[in-house]
Amino acid sequence: MAGKTVTRAQLAEAVYQEVGLSRSESADLVDAILDEISESLLREGSVKISSFGTFAVRQKGHRIGRNPKTGEEVPILPRRVLVFRASQVLKERINSASGNGDGS
Repeated sequence: MAGKTVTRAQLAEAVYQEVGLSRSESADLVDAILDEISESLLREGSVKISSFGTFAVRQKGHRIGRNPKTGEEVPILPRRVLVFRASQVLKERINSASGNGDGS
């Protein structure tokens, strides 16, 4: 899976190659998993995937921002944002893959 972004098609292709389902079944499985994660985030507000990390919905309040070009103050409305916190297992795997342990 080369590149900086992993697409649904790439995930489906990986499932196809690793599991041996048909390409159509693999795409359906990936879609079903992503749909279940989305629905769980809407219902419960968080999803924990063991050895990977936790997705959570966080409420951000109203605040005043500033346009960096003009310096004009602009209100930023309250909103919900999705945050991800990597598990320790994933962090260790990423750091060991970099070879130097400092994350760069």
